[in-house]
Amino acid sequence: MVYNRLLLLLSLVCFSTFTDGAKVRRVRAGKKYKEHEPVHIVVNKVGPFNNPTETYRYYSLPFCHEHSTEEEEVEAAEVENVELVAQESEKRLGKLSHKQRFGESMVGDRRETSPYEISFEDSVEWRLLCKKLLTPGDLKKLKDAIHNNYFFEMFVEDLPMWGYVGDTADEDILVGEVEGSKVYLFTHLHFFLGHNNNQIVSAKVTTDLDRRVDITKEDVNHHVQFSYSVEWFEEPNLTWKNRMTRYAQSRFLPNSFEIHWLSIINSIVLVLLLTAFLTIILLRVLKNDFSRYMELDDDVMDEEESGWKLIHGDVFRFPTNPVLFCAAVGVGSQLMLTTFFHLCLALTGIISTTRRGSILAGCVVLYCLTSFIGGYTAVRLFRQMKQTNWVQCIVTTALLFPAPCTFVFLWVNSIALAHGSTSALPVTAILTVTALFIFIAFPLTVFGGIVAKNYASPDFGAPTRTSKVPREIPTEFPWYRSRPFQVIIAGFLPFSAIYIELHYIFASMWGHQIYTLFGILLLAFLLLVIVTSFITVALLYFQLAREDHRWWWAAYVNGGMTGVFIYAYSFYYYFHRSGMSGVLQSSFYFGYMLIMSFGFFLMLGSAGFQFSLIFVKYIYSRVKCD
Repeated sequence: MVYNRLLLLLSLVCFSTFTDGAKVRRVRAGKKYKEHEPVHIVVNKVGPFNNPTETYRYYSLPFCHEHSTEEEEVEAAEVENVELVAQESEKRLGKLSHKQRFGESMVGDRRETSPYEISFEDSVEWRLLCKKLLTPGDLKKLKDAIHNNYFFEMFVEDLPMWGYVGDTADEDILVGEVEGSKVYLFTHLHFFLGHNNNQIVSAKVTTDLDRRVDITKEDVNHHVQFSYSVEWFEEPNLTWKNRMTRYAQSRFLPNSFEIHWLSIINSIVLVLLLTAFLTIILLRVLKNDFSRYMELDDDVMDEEESGWKLIHGDVFRFPTNPVLFCAAVGVGSQLMLTTFFHLCLALTGIISTTRRGSILAGCVVLYCLTSFIGGYTAVRLFRQMKQTNWVQCIVTTALLFPAPCTFVFLWVNSIALAHGSTSALPVTAILTVTALFIFIAFPLTVFGGIVAKNYASPDFGAPTRTSKVPREIPTEFPWYRSRPFQVIIAGFLPFSAIYIELHYIFASMWGHQIYTLFGILLLAFLLLVIVTSFITVALLYFQLAREDHRWWWAAYVNGGMTGVFIYAYSFYYYFHRSGMSGVLQSSFYFGYMLIMSFGFFLMLGSAGFQFSLIFVKYIYSRVKCD
């Protein structure tokens, strides 16, 4: 069995090596350049600006694959009235795939070489990139891209650069092209490259409106020349380590640090008021309950019992479907630890938040490594419920979150493949994730379950005995104590504590913004867990007070309702706060938001239940029960 696993893993590695063998080795970021040393411009992808997930390979549009010859450059320079400066340059072909990191493949990057000939500290006024004959088919592609507001993405030293493919003029907002409207293609790019201590620390690309080409007529061939210029400048106050801070001034990125602090202060105030209010009420009510129950004479105990003490013989009656319940608690605990560790690693810089795909790759790896926690927590609770089929509990725990992820992935990846989008995961990335689950996540889940079965205490520690016959639950109670009302309150109050910060997270996930304030995000996450736990405990008290002992699933669902509100908010964001559209983007957005919301449901549901269990054990251990 071990031999077969090792053989399969070796096959996957060999396959990955074979498929990457023909790819260009990447230049490690942070390289110290010598004067006139070649600098590589790496092209990545193109796509509609409003649909960040709908991306395609850069060369899916008819851009230059090869640099012009020296004779072509001289001839074009005479027409442009530009004096060419003689300089040594490295000839490079475009459209050669780069080797990529695991995380970059997962976020849809498909980096390829470009024919731009740029050398360190050599500014260029103008150079011809290539002359290209655009056929009617090419023109149609470009016009469709410009009408859909396509942007392109390039890299130099892992520093991203963005620009638009073209622009329109005098078009109708609703109809589009009308008589007299124009469609322009940007054919000249100007690179601004900043350096400090022989390292490239800033990069930006702009287009030249004076050199745009009218491609409105698409029924004839167009001879177009693409060109570029380079401007080098020194950045004495920007070090390579802090090179990403410059993107705070970019139009693609937010300049809203103060707004973040205002949102988090608002959340802290709300959390403090809410927790203080609930704490005072619960302590006061519980104190009165304890005093009343302790002062009762034994002779009249049975007659005077009411409220939550009356159901002491049923409150620790285990829930229905214990396998699913224990698995949900275990996976929720695992997801909570994964999220906490991930935010801490991002905050300390161990996981690079500026490296493309590192956040997503870190989530996958950390989830696999914390699988032991999920298996241990689930089986421990399962054994305390006096259940025996622990193997079924382990399998359910191992598949509860990955199975829905797989179904959603198969759906959205199929759509991406049908559209030819780079958002479709390559085979190597799929095999890597599969291998991580088979060889790390699943075995660790099983190992955690075995450890819990053999070494965890099977004693549940209930302070009261459970009666043989369940007590009848009252059916008449005020509307504000009904389950639908409790469910709404359970989700709305925690959601209101993270609403403002959630907007920036969505803008980062489903836009072109880079989120780097992980300290604020960690604080918001802790506040969310605290508020969810307090709300769940408060609603649990009111449920027990109306003599309803079926609290296990109710506490879990109350805690997880914030995930449902997050998914509901995703609809509002999609239709009212974003310009996203189309089958591909919609499938990715609503599919993966469903997975994220389900993860929040499991995570916060587990937190709410575990705090509720501590609360129930505490209050029933404080009163005298028969």
